[in-house]
Amino acid sequence: MLRIYNSLTKKVEEFQPLNAPKVGMYTCGPTVYDYVHIGNFRTYTTADLLLRVLGYNTYNVTYIMNITDVGHLTGDNLGDADTGEDRMEKASRKEGKSAWDVAKYYEEIFKEDFGKFNLTPPKLWTRATEYIKEQITLVETLENKGFTYKTTDGIYFDTSKFPDYGKLSPLDHRGIIEGARIGKNPEKRNPTDFALWKFSPSTRVSTELGRMSSGLSRRQMEWESPWGLGFPGWHIECSAMSMKYLGETFDIHAGGEDLAATHHPNEIAQSEAATGKPFVRYWVHGAFMMVNGERMSKSLGNNFRLTDVVQKGFYPADLRYLYLQTHYRQKMNFTWEALQSTHNSLAKLKEQMAGFKSQESDRRTVLSEEKLAKVQNFSARFRQMINNDLNMPQALAVLWEVAKSSIPSEDKYDLLIDFDSILGLGLKEVVPASSDSTIPQNLEKLLAQREQKRKEKKWEEADIVRQKIAEAGYLVKDTPQGPRLIKKELTQP
Repeated sequence: MLRIYNSLTKKVEEFQPLNAPKVGMYTCGPTVYDYVHIGNFRTYTTADLLLRVLGYNTYNVTYIMNITDVGHLTGDNLGDADTGEDRMEKASRKEGKSAWDVAKYYEEIFKEDFGKFNLTPPKLWTRATEYIKEQITLVETLENKGFTYKTTDGIYFDTSKFPDYGKLSPLDHRGIIEGARIGKNPEKRNPTDFALWKFSPSTRVSTELGRMSSGLSRRQMEWESPWGLGFPGWHIECSAMSMKYLGETFDIHAGGEDLAATHHPNEIAQSEAATGKPFVRYWVHGAFMMVNGERMSKSLGNNFRLTDVVQKGFYPADLRYLYLQTHYRQKMNFTWEALQSTHNSLAKLKEQMAGFKSQESDRRTVLSEEKLAKVQNFSARFRQMINNDLNMPQALAVLWEVAKSSIPSEDKYDLLIDFDSILGLGLKEVVPASSDSTIPQNLEKLLAQREQKRKEKKWEEADIVRQKIAEAGYLVKDTPQGPRLIKKELTQP
């Protein structure tokens, strides 16, 4: 029985889908104006774990993830997503590319990294710019039902007409004072009101990229609507796209904890006001990742990307393993020392897996009743942990118990492969250990050179030697017994 924490009810609940075994699940994806950092990927890994656990429990999941390529304004950083300028337009000016090319480039990089993390692709990636018609239709529905009003810069949702507004949010929306965090908008009726459709600026200009605007505008991404030339607000896209494919009421909506304050409450308000039905039954939010105890930010230079991790000699699987060690609802603190520790642990696990695999035989060992009971107990406990609100730290503890247990190697191997269908660490790709494998003599000499450089505290020279060893297909593993060379195939995901 799967139990999951529901941010809407603020408690762990038994998961009961609308139409079992079918499950509808939507995750808020990235705004593709810049690279996605490793804190974002912790959120996407949480969604991936939930997706895998649902499949483990024999549910048939329709999984949707959006790509935001229009409408997300820079004011969101200051607490008001309706102010500032479109992130895509700003990135376009900065990089000297069209907004469309910016979106395409960063979406491609995101999807490449997504695959390197061994994340399960959604059934559909939905881009906001490809669902403008659906978004306009949803705004029209809200307008016809009396939930909107018009200002000089757009069409806004009137939150005072939706009594349950903010029921998901950790904020006390009743106590919000307009202007406390953002510049006061005199045309907004309520501080919590939000834009559904924004009007394009009414100035005829040519773009810096040589494209002449055909109307009274200076935007690259804009569309005709019943209210004039403009573009959708950030929040409306998720409601329109999720309901198109998952229905007016569906099972799970996932995302980062930052979205629980405003973006997701706005989704709920506009969706339920339009349909008169509950929008989503279970809301799942992953907590922030800190770096050395501080929030990730460009100004601090700590918003690391996957490429930063790889350049330091680590693998995506090392970072995924690090994510698993902290419960998804707890803030996680990233340090390079912690990543090194997980790298060593994962390398050790894969070494053991290689040994288990090499000891497999066509004729399996007949298990005693005692060992059969152990195997069944391990399997049951692992399922219990993952079904207990995705308790991955405890699931990892069971995994290591199996690795150190007295059950036959082939059963250890089978159990760990089964567990890895959830953990996603790439254990199935481990190459079996070979009894006649030898380390090339020239690499042994390089290893000795590295050790001599380290003794002389010539760290940079030692690192150059280590890089030469890596280029030859081996990794250096420092152990209490001294350094060892390990083939990369044993540690790669």
